[in-house]
Amino acid sequence: MGSSESSQGGRKVSFGLDEREQVRVLHGIKNAIILRSISKLAGLVIVEFQINTQYEQEQALVQEELLRLAKREREAAGETLSTALQRERNSTNEERKRAAQLAVELQGREAELKRQEAFYKEQLARIERKNAEIYKLTSEQYQEAATKAEEWIKRRNTDPVCASLQSEILKCYQENQHEVLKCSELAKEYQRCVSAAQKDEVEDAVLGVSNLEKEPVGLK
Repeated sequence: MGSSESSQGGRKVSFGLDEREQVRVLHGIKNAIILRSISKLAGLVIVEFQINTQYEQEQALVQEELLRLAKREREAAGETLSTALQRERNSTNEERKRAAQLAVELQGREAELKRQEAFYKEQLARIERKNAEIYKLTSEQYQEAATKAEEWIKRRNTDPVCASLQSEILKCYQENQHEVLKCSELAKEYQRCVSAAQKDEVEDAVLGVSNLEKEPVGLK
């Protein structure tokens, strides 16, 4: 709605409200809701990134442990066998028996090393399956949160505020074009109505975003 002016007693009197300002306020409220929703979704993206990073770190640690164990066992076995072979060249029958025993122990160590490798490979597979499940759940909840945010924004009231008062003021101005002061009380009442409506919109927006933030994120 625009504004009307009248001159009485040498004074210029203006009534009416700036509709563009009202639109900017409502758009600002809706933009704030959208930004908060985007922030919520961004939080889900961060959770997904952290899960992938954790999986990569765990995988790297397991691989490092496997390599360390293999290197340690083979070095120890190599030193033992080398010493045994050297002694065998100039040893007695007892030393030959000892070398044979060490060879058996070496085979046992190799078998244990293979068992440990199989165990760690199984752990790697388990971690990979677990992280795949977490990724799937996170993706589902990301989509669910995005859908809820979109539905909530669509549900917001888009009807014009104080429509009845707008009609009354317009009618009053049309009927009293030369005595617009008669419409002053209606104008004041309309201003109060708009202020109250804007306050309600802000409170509803804050409540809606708060409800979104209360939704659980992560594994159910």
